[in-house]
Order: sequence, then structure tokens, then C-alpha cells
Amino acid sequence: MDNTPEFFNDLGVLHKQHGRLDEAIAAYQQALALNPQFANAHYNLGNAHRAKNNLEPAAESFRLAVKCSVKADPVHGHALAALGQVLAAVGRADNAIPYLQEALTLMPDDPELWYLCGCLENSRKEYVAAIACFQNALRLAPGWAEAQHNLAQALFQLGQVTAAFRLFQSADSELSRAMIAVIIPGVPEAGNQAILEARQAFAEDRVAPSRPRTRVARLRIGYVSSFFQRDNWMKPVWGLINQHDRRLFEIHLFSDAPVSDIRQGYRVHPEDRFHDITGLSVQVVAKQIEDASIDLLIDLNGYSNLRRLPLFTLRPAPVIAGWFNMFATTGMPCYDYLIGDREVIPPEEEKFYCEKIVRVPGSYLTFEVNYPVPDVASPPCLANRTFTFGCLAPQYKITSEVIAAWSRILQRAPESSLLLKNTALVSPGARQFVHGLFRGNGVPPERVRLEGPADHYRFLETYGEIDLALDTFPYNGGTTTTEAIWQGVPVLTFYGDRWASRISASILKAANLSGFVAGNIEGYESLAVKFANCPESLAELRLKMRESLKGSAVCDTPAFARNMENLYRRITTVMGEVPRAARPAS
Repeated sequence: MDNTPEFFNDLGVLHKQHGRLDEAIAAYQQALALNPQFANAHYNLGNAHRAKNNLEPAAESFRLAVKCSVKADPVHGHALAALGQVLAAVGRADNAIPYLQEALTLMPDDPELWYLCGCLENSRKEYVAAIACFQNALRLAPGWAEAQHNLAQALFQLGQVTAAFRLFQSADSELSRAMIAVIIPGVPEAGNQAILEARQAFAEDRVAPSRPRTRVARLRIGYVSSFFQRDNWMKPVWGLINQHDRRLFEIHLFSDAPVSDIRQGYRVHPEDRFHDITGLSVQVVAKQIEDASIDLLIDLNGYSNLRRLPLFTLRPAPVIAGWFNMFATTGMPCYDYLIGDREVIPPEEEKFYCEKIVRVPGSYLTFEVNYPVPDVASPPCLANRTFTFGCLAPQYKITSEVIAAWSRILQRAPESSLLLKNTALVSPGARQFVHGLFRGNGVPPERVRLEGPADHYRFLETYGEIDLALDTFPYNGGTTTTEAIWQGVPVLTFYGDRWASRISASILKAANLSGFVAGNIEGYESLAVKFANCPESLAELRLKMRESLKGSAVCDTPAFARNMENLYRRITTVMGEVPRAARPAS
């Protein structure tokens, strides 16, 4: 019998080829007992461990294969790649990427390595690096739908919305069609008709028959959300729910987070029913809703959680409406109503909605702040003698068109600067990319300050460094707008061509801040320059703004609750309905 390391290594290969993984592992270990520096045996042992899903031992074997081989040895590059893949599989992206990058220097024509590297860079929010990786993967494997989709995701996160939209279209996968439905309200060249068609296409296979409607004296209202735990985002929602009249309405909350995660905002009422649906399938949740005999089901998610959208196609309640996180048609016939106001949906645009549009007086996004926030700070221009524009919106809302407009403003107001702060800008690569976009529009980096995220309280403190907030378009701020004005910073916007581009106008007009709503983009730019050149007019407004908001319609949550309750009664009242008590026994 041959007792050489090569013999046992070859024996291990034979065992693995026939699916005998334990025998293969034993043979490789015997080869390594004879020669601990045998790189091929380390590599093969790693593959055998990986086949058994023993990923930590696999990683150690691949690491030893790298250590025991030289770059000229083919096994070296394959071991580097395998080590990176295993580290990625156990969630250690930061450790995996250096090995994958080194493997790519030896195997630059491997599209799958470029693809994996891109996925890991995406997961770390290093979107610029991810874009380069996916572009290389597509150069080597043209038409690869998954690579096109992920490249589009990275471009979208950096505000390159048009390029992302076109890539999603060319990827032509179910997931990419879903992403088109998600992002299309914020695609600059997509009008209301395109939004309607894209969302109807997404909804085609997601329909279910209507359920009979019922009417009772005390309506049972069900609110569905995956985000109840995000107190800053839920300001409009809690503003309504906290003010509901429990004598007339029974409130049910269907939440993708346990009640213990909802720390602020919701004032618990003893008669409310909380349903923790975390991790439950849509079929199980639908059964819970049916068992609760919900009369009106309100979707607060919209396209922010695609996993929950099929719930509404099951028609678990007789009437289904969308509110709060809706800023375009759902395209889905299972929704009976969308709730907005006259600012966001003028009557002439109802033809672009498959739902019936119902409106409340004033803004559909009133809010209350009942969690700790910083005090309003004095305008920084008074101390700095320079004027600071700012925007704390997500980077995906800051499209090339937005950057071009802001660049024109900065050029017309030469003593001004711009501050941007968001999650994507944590990456040095992203900051360099965004500075490059401004530089391409004639604005040097020293005039644009870019910052990454912070905890929410410190994030809000950033408004103390901003004189005037600039809104994004065509996808306006919602939470961003309410947070800015609560911190005393006016938000400048303009009246756009779709619901998503009128959200801030709705909020500001109800807040008695209509002077910051321009009629078009030219007016938006001119108003920004005017305020930068005469900032004194903002100083007094800023210090009084929070108290002013408390007395305005945008913070009158009791009145808003009465308006919504009247609307709820109206849309659940249909001639010829059968009261619940008279339902035939099942």
C-alpha cells in the first residue's frame, strides 16, 4: 500500500466523487498528517467540509491552503476565492472581501467572483465599489440578470435612479419588476401613467375575489405595519391612533415587531388589540384578521415591505385602504381606497389610480412628536456669516437632477454651502462619488459637506447647522420634512407632477409655511437664492416655528382623527349591507 501524502489526497478525491464525505475527510487528514504543508490536501479538505456545511473548519482549511501555497500555484487563487466565499456565507463580509480581491488579481476573468464581491460590497453599503464589481461581472457575462439587478440596486442607493430603472427593466426578472414597482414614483422621467402601468403589471398575478362588506355600529379597524417600532417614522400614525374614539372604534394593530419594541409614540389603550405577526406567513395573518372580524383594514406599509403585499390580495377584510406610506397607486385591485388630500392628488389625476381616492381636509400627514428631540437652535448663519443649505434625506432621493438644481443654487449664492447627511455617506467611496457629481456641475468639494449617519438624537442636532433645508424631487421628504420643521428649519420645496413630489407641499401648507412651496423648479431655485442672500427673514421664524406648528393644522391630531373617522364610516357604509349580527352561521 502506498503511504504517501499524494496517495491519501487522491483517495480523498475518489471518496468525495462518490459522495463519501466522511471517508474523504479522513483521507485528507491522513495526507496532512504526513505532510502538514500539502496545500492541495488543505484545499480539498476545505471543500469536503464545505460540502457538509461545516463552514468554520472549511474556512480554516482554506486559510491553511493559502498559507502553504505560492501565488504561482493554481490552488492559491482557488483557495483565496473559496476562503472568501465561506467567510461571506458565515456573515463576515469585512473579512471575506480582501481574500476575494486578492483572488481576483489572480483570476480576473471569473464573473462569479466579481459578482460575489459586489454583493458583499452592497451589504457593507460600499456602493461605489459594488458598482465596479457588478460592471466587471457583466463585462464577462453579458445579460446576467442577477448582476444587472444588483448593479441597479447599488446605483439606486447613490441616487442614480434613471440608470437603475433602466437596468431593472433590462434584467426582466420577477424581482426586478418588483423593484420597478417600488422605485417608480421617484423615477424622474416616469409620469403618473407609467407609475400606474408598472404597478398594475406587478399586481396582475396578485388578485383575489372581493369579500362582502359589513356594517356595524362600532367599527373594527385593523392597522398593518412592519414599522410600528420606528417612533420617528410613525409620528403621523401614532398621532391618529392615539386620538381614536374607542367608544366608536375598536383598534387592532397587526405588527411585524413585538409590542416590547414599540418604546415611544404609542399611548397604549386597554381596549386595543395588539397582534404580533412577526415571522408569520401572509396566510396565517389573513386568518387572524378574518377571525378578528375586521371591518376596515388599513395598510401602512405600501411598497416598503413587498413581503406583506400579498396579504391584501387575500382580501381578509371587507374593505381595504392604503394610507400613510402611500404616494402612488398600488396598481392592485384588492385595494378599495387610497387616503390622501387635495394637494397630493388633484381630482384630474384620479384616472391614474386603480383605487378610489378619498381625501381628508388639510394634510393627510398630521403628526405629533412625543419622544425626546433637541431644542431648536439659533440660525447658524448669524454666527458663521455664511449661509448653509442642507438635506438629511436618504441618498437614493438625491438624483442627478436634484444635484444639478442644487449646484445651480450654490453657483447663484456664492457665499453659501451645502450639508448632506445620510446612511449611504458612511462610505468614503460614496462621498467621493457624490463630490464628483457636484464637481461635474461646477461645484468644488469644499462647498459640499458630506456626513454619514448618527444615532437619531444626534442626527436631529445636525439641523442646528442648517439654515434652510432643500427638498428632494420627484421623491419628496415626508419624515425628513416633518423633522426639519420641528427643529425650526424651513423646508423649501416645489409643487411637482405626482403625489410623491407634493408630499412636502401638503405638510408645509398645513403648517402655515406655504411661502416655502414654489410653483416649479425655477421658482424653487430662485427662492433658495433669495433666502441665502437675505437670511434675516428666517431667524425670527425659526425660533417661533415649533410653537407655531403646535397651533397649526399639521399638528392638530384630534381634528385629523375626527376627519379620518368620518371618512372610515363613509367608506364602510354601503347600501344593502348585512349587519354582523345577522350573518349566517358558518
